[in-house]
Amino acid sequence: MRRPKISWPTLGGLLAAGVLAWLVTRASVLAVAVAVLVGWLLLRIGFSVLSGLATPLPPPPPPGELRKVRLTYRCSICGTEVRMTSANDEVPDPPRHCQEDMDLVAPIDG
Repeated sequence: MRRPKISWPTLGGLLAAGVLAWLVTRASVLAVAVAVLVGWLLLRIGFSVLSGLATPLPPPPPPGELRKVRLTYRCSICGTEVRMTSANDEVPDPPRHCQEDMDLVAPIDG
């Protein structure tokens, strides 16, 4: 997807607003130039944030394809731990041990 660019008319409008602000406020040319530059920078950051939010999520892999996961499960009865490194779903069902579902353990290293 192509990122939106700030067009030349928009930059011309910023420049015109800067000249108008310079004429009305009698501020120094340097202060007006910095204000126009900050305005351009805010527009650029705003467009990039909005385009990042508008980018759609990639499609999920086909069914049956394994995904990389890093989940650790612990049996609440005997304390056995199992680390799952690949699964057919991003949030797989917990494995069973001692005839009970194992508990998901929060990762320590984040």
